[in-house]
Amino acid sequence: MFEVTVLFLVMLLIMACAFFPSDCSMQLSPKSSHPSDAANDSGMDSELSVLEDTTAKQSFLTHLQSEIESALFPRPTDSVLQRHYDALISAELESRLAAMPDS
Repeated sequence: MFEVTVLFLVMLLIMACAFFPSDCSMQLSPKSSHPSDAANDSGMDSELSVLEDTTAKQSFLTHLQSEIESALFPRPTDSVLQRHYDALISAELESRLAAMPDS
């Protein structure tokens, strides 16, 4: 009976994390309000800007890939044809990125 109760509690915890992921995130280092943490805050800001840049690049690449896919025929169901389709998409994506001016 004890094992069933423990299993139920573990399943309940997993379900809670699945539906409310922000509640299950834990910080490894607690924040403190010391003046020496001011330097760490600027480091966190730069890390946040790097994450935003990465997210923007990923969003741009995803948009460009969906734009290429919309101009082509539908994705094939055969696995061999899917590999060729993916290679075609990758080649077109690389050629469009190469044709863009660096800014």
